[in-house]
Parts: sequence; C-alpha cells; structure tokens
Amino acid sequence: MPALATGAAGHEPGLYELLAALPSQLQPHASRPEDNAFLQDMFGERSLQSLVKIHERLQRYEESKPTPVLDNAAALAHQLSDDLEGKSAAAEIKELLKLLDEPHVKTLLSVHDTVALKSYDPELPPLPEDLDDDEDSVKIIRLVKNKEPLGATIRRDEHTGAILVARIMRGGAADRSGLIHVGDELKEVNGIPVDDKKPEEIIRILAQSQGAITFKVVPAVKEEAPIKEPKVFMKALFDYQPKEDNAIPCKEAGLAFKKGSILQIMSQDDATWWQAKHEGDANPRAGLIPSKQFQERRLALKRPVATLLPQRTSSRRSYDVAIELDDIDYSSGFHLAGFRRSFRLSRRDKKTNKSMYECKKSEMYDMADVPTYEEVTPYRRAGGAKHRLVVLVGPPGVGLNELKRKLLISDPQHFSVTIPHTSRAKKNQETDGVEYHFISKHLFETDIHNNKFVEFGEYKGNYYGTSLDSVRSVLSKNKVCLLDVQPHTIKHLRTAEFKPLVVFVKPPAMERLRETRRNAKVVSSKDDKGTAKPFMDEDFEEMVGTAQTMEAQYGHLFEKVVVNDDLSAAFGELRSALKKVETETHWVPVSWTHS
Repeated sequence: MPALATGAAGHEPGLYELLAALPSQLQPHASRPEDNAFLQDMFGERSLQSLVKIHERLQRYEESKPTPVLDNAAALAHQLSDDLEGKSAAAEIKELLKLLDEPHVKTLLSVHDTVALKSYDPELPPLPEDLDDDEDSVKIIRLVKNKEPLGATIRRDEHTGAILVARIMRGGAADRSGLIHVGDELKEVNGIPVDDKKPEEIIRILAQSQGAITFKVVPAVKEEAPIKEPKVFMKALFDYQPKEDNAIPCKEAGLAFKKGSILQIMSQDDATWWQAKHEGDANPRAGLIPSKQFQERRLALKRPVATLLPQRTSSRRSYDVAIELDDIDYSSGFHLAGFRRSFRLSRRDKKTNKSMYECKKSEMYDMADVPTYEEVTPYRRAGGAKHRLVVLVGPPGVGLNELKRKLLISDPQHFSVTIPHTSRAKKNQETDGVEYHFISKHLFETDIHNNKFVEFGEYKGNYYGTSLDSVRSVLSKNKVCLLDVQPHTIKHLRTAEFKPLVVFVKPPAMERLRETRRNAKVVSSKDDKGTAKPFMDEDFEEMVGTAQTMEAQYGHLFEKVVVNDDLSAAFGELRSALKKVETETHWVPVSWTHS
C-alpha cells in the first residue's frame, strides 16, 4: 500500500485523519474510475467514520488509564429504581424513575460498565451441564444476524434422521465465520431442539430470529483444512433463473444470470450444484447454479436429436446456393476477390449442383452441442501477435458482402479477405492467385480428404472452396482476415491458432426490411453473369426465419451481434467492435491461451 501523508511535524495522524486522506492517496493507483468511486463511497461512509471515531476515543481512554469510579452503574441504577418505587409521589422522583427506565439510559449505563470492565467480547452462553458422558462433543456457536442470509443449507440424513449442514455458500456469513462446516449435525437453534423438525420448520425458526443466533452442533468427524483453489471463470451459454428451477435445493440461494455472463466458480464440490458469483461483483457471497454435467444432462433431454436450419419447401421455385465469384468495385478501383453472391437455381439445377458450402465429410449440418458453460480467461492481443480471425455469420441477403466491402475500402492495408480455390479452368483475363487459386479436380478432392478446407462445394461440375491455408496466408501478413461462413463451420475454426471473433449480422424486423431494401436487388441466374431481381416478401420472411434459427442454435458462439438496419450505422458499430478486440482485454476460451 502506498505511504500515507502525515500531519504537521511532531504530530502523528489519528486513524480518522488517515481514513479521510486514504482516497486521495490511493487515487493515482486506481486504474478504473469505478474503483476510485468505490473507494470514495466506502471511506466516506458515515457509519464507518463514526466507528473510527469511537475507536480513537477508546484508544485515548486506554492510554490515559483512568480508574473508573464504579463498574456496576447499571446494577446500581436498577437498585435505585427499586428503592425509590412507591417511596414518594414527588414529581422529581417520578421523573428520575422514568429516566432510569428509558431503554437508551439503560443501554448507556450497560456500555459504561462494559468499558469500565474492559470486557468488549460478546458473552457466550455457558456449556450445558447435563451432558451424558457418552454424548458426542458439541460446539456452541453464536452468530450475529443481520439482513444478510446465513449462507448455508441443511438436509435430513435419510438413514439416521439427523439434520446436517449440506453446504456452506462461499463468501457468506457462515463461511466467513469459519465456525460451521459441511457435515456438522445441528442439534439446537436458540435452545430449541431440531431433532424432530423438518428442514422447512428450522428455516422458519431462523427467519423469525432476531439479533444473535445460537447453534448447538455436533462437529463433523473430519474437518479438513480449506484448500486454496485457483480462480475459475466460466462464460454462461444460456439464461438461468433459479426461481423457475424446481430442481434447485434452495431457490433463495440460487444465482440468476444471462447468456454471456462471466461467472467466477467458487466451488465445484457438489457434482450437481456449483457455487458461483458474477465476475467483479463486490458481494462476496456465492450462489447456487446448475453444474455443467447436470445442465447438459437435462438440456439434452429437452432438445431434439438434431436441429437443422430451415430449408426451402418443395413448393418454392428456386434454391439458393452461395458461389465464390470474382467481384470488382469499379467506383473505388479495388479488385475484391473472395465475395459471395447468392444465385437462384431452379429445382432442376439443384439436382446437378451440390450446395455451397459443405463442411468436412460433406455434412450440410452438424448436431449442435448442448450449450452450458465454457471456461474462459482474460486475453489481450500482444504487440506483434497475429490478429484474431473475424468470422461474419448471417442469413443470405443480410448484407455481409456490403460490410466486408466497406471494411476493405476503409483500410485495405489492415483488412483483407481470402482468395478461394477452384477446380474450373482459368479464363484468359484471370491470374492464378488473384481471382482464384486454380488447382486440378484430383488435387482439390485430395485436399478435401485431408480436411484442408473451411468450406467447399460443387457448382456446374467444378469445385469451389475456402482453404485453411488461405486464412493463414492473410493472418501471416499482419492483416485482419474477414471471413463469412455457414454457422455450422464455426466450431472447426474455434482454435487457439485463429482465436476467431464471431460476429452475427442479423436483419431488422420485416417492416424495416421492406422499407430499407425496397430498391435492393438480388442476383438470380443459372450462369456466372447473373441478372438482378428485386427482393420479394418471401425473401424477407426467409431471411428473418433463418436468422432466428441461427441465433437459437448457434447464438452461444456469437461474441458480437450487429443489426443491419442502416448500413452506415452497422458498419460503424462493426468497425468499433473490431478496434476494441485489437486494443482491449476480452474473455476467451482457456484452451486458446493454455498449451
């Protein structure tokens, strides 16, 4: 702790002066504004300052070593009241009796006697004298109750019927006292035997108790010294509300959280119910949350075997397939390879062309993992380290190409896209490694077999695909690689090598889509030239429906969600998010930073 300023020469500052000076002394060391505000509020608290003043007064009293006139003022006042009672009807005597009977005066005299006797510790009740020789050793524990819950749960042993302490909530009152332990047998609460009572009745007794609560317990057979566990943080991949969970042993002890919350796991001793608190929460008391194993088990029972993104029904006249085609932005002078256009194919064409893109083993969709928790750790990109891969996900027509184009044009030295591979023949005006990497069909199939593609597909007898090496090539040039993929391929990219930032671009509501995309066109043809057709309501319905399914199935993998309501606003939001990723600390999976 930094040295604190002292007063004038020869004057040692008191505790109250030090307390008043502490916030200003610590201010240069508070890295965040909220830390400084917390210090100001804490040390400026009136009750704390009053306690410090009392402490100083008592300290000066001790140093002067005065001899009290008497140490039984309370007893003397009580005796005086008895002696004067009924002796006289004089107004002065009645007034004195009334004063001596006031609770404040009685408390003041009691405090006087406590200070005179220098007995500041609470007086514990004596041990029971009627214990049998064969009875187990007991502990008498007294805890002062305030508005804070005790922070412990109890259960009845199925075999012996004993009331046992089931768990101690980390950071709670019982935990901080260090006097109550898991496995302790509860015998009495405030002198009331609990052997014949249900746990719910005992809870009511505790709730109705005021001030200090006295417990009589038989200690657990073995009390192991607490082991200092390393800090564990989990990112929640689902919403949780304990009040709606009928399985939780104590709803009041539960901890609510939202998808994306960072939780510090305080205890995993119970295989079913972990103890956790929100990261950064000043409240030290932990709450109960379902364990990863328990949550996975019950979520798996609720979910269907596999969840697929919606596909067009047989009544639709066309089928969407994304093809890598060269794209030229003549207005800016940039030649932008690696963009997708959505081409409408008739059902007849669909039979002869595989959908773009397929992932490993040509599986269109994978069974989604059951999302519960993911262990995370703080990560900040070090200077000179490769950039994180930026993965854009969204339904066809939502504007991924436009956002990529604006990023590339805004800073072509910083952002880049991959150059796709194809097995089709090179055209006269094309250059290998510019529009595409042109390779033979045999080599393409070999690379598919060796899992070298992020995505791949076949169109009119030719393969097209995005290779992992093309991603590595962009990142090796110290550039940010912009890649848009089907959501089922995200998990193949979530590695320590790429550390992907997954951005979900979602459409606004239907009414807003009609308004903002009234004049927009969608490329629709059976050949590479393409013709543009206006968006139809069925396109908007499919866009919104696909986005909802993507978010429901893969939303736990999205670190950033951008609603493309207005292209300029969406671009600004995306650009700002990418800047923060490069300069600020973020939570990432532990596996990305630990070898």
